[in-house]
Amino acid sequence: MSLTLRTISREQHLAYIQTLPAASHMQVPAWADVKAEWRSESLGWFDDRTGELVGAGLVLYRQLPKIKRYLAYLPEGPVINWFAPNLTEWLEPMLAHLKQQGAFSVKMGPPVIIRRWEAGSIKQGIQNPDVKRLRDIEADFIEPRAFEVADKLRRMGWQQGEDGGAGFGDVQPRYVFQVPLANRSLEDVHKNFNQLWRRNIKKAEKAGVEVVQGGYHDLEEWQRLYEITAVRDHFRPRPLSYFQRMWTALNTEDPNRMRLYF
Repeated sequence: MSLTLRTISREQHLAYIQTLPAASHMQVPAWADVKAEWRSESLGWFDDRTGELVGAGLVLYRQLPKIKRYLAYLPEGPVINWFAPNLTEWLEPMLAHLKQQGAFSVKMGPPVIIRRWEAGSIKQGIQNPDVKRLRDIEADFIEPRAFEVADKLRRMGWQQGEDGGAGFGDVQPRYVFQVPLANRSLEDVHKNFNQLWRRNIKKAEKAGVEVVQGGYHDLEEWQRLYEITAVRDHFRPRPLSYFQRMWTALNTEDPNRMRLYF
């Protein structure tokens, strides 16, 4: 496939994302409105043969003080075919474009999963005194193509960072815990909880605890609980205004994108 890269409109960007089975919320056009302190741009990759849009990326630019030089960041993106054999032909035009825009450094987050661990395997690992970190546990699933992607990126000069680096306070976690709920009954989900969790759920139900969906005006109460958690778990919380902006931006673009539960 021969490719052409060019800037695209928010409407084109969103329409493409909506055709995909999944994409990060940080690669939708509205995320640029959340990150108001960054300049943003939508990029699109087009198939030269058909003219079809086949990839997209939201780029955030942060300017250095006093000079027109930028850090360019594609959080959990770009949304392209990362397993394509011609990966260089996807990324080199992007780098050339970002350089033209004044970027001196580019950070991206390839949404490529290398390893998956089932909950049972992690539980056994926690009980093993020889296990010091997640990588010490044998993975239940390994994607061999992901290692090829990593090798290609290294050969292109990309470096894997352990943290956000200078100027990047929004680095995403490398390990993510997910509970698969699709096509599963509540009883089936409960079966995978440990005995203490199941007992606590039953205790809460008997005590009359209910789960309800909140709205924008409930964010203040959520913020109160969030700040209590931040003190307890020793992390720096974001201000209420950040989540209010997030709610407004994301839900204006898609009314079901961000939900709040109590």
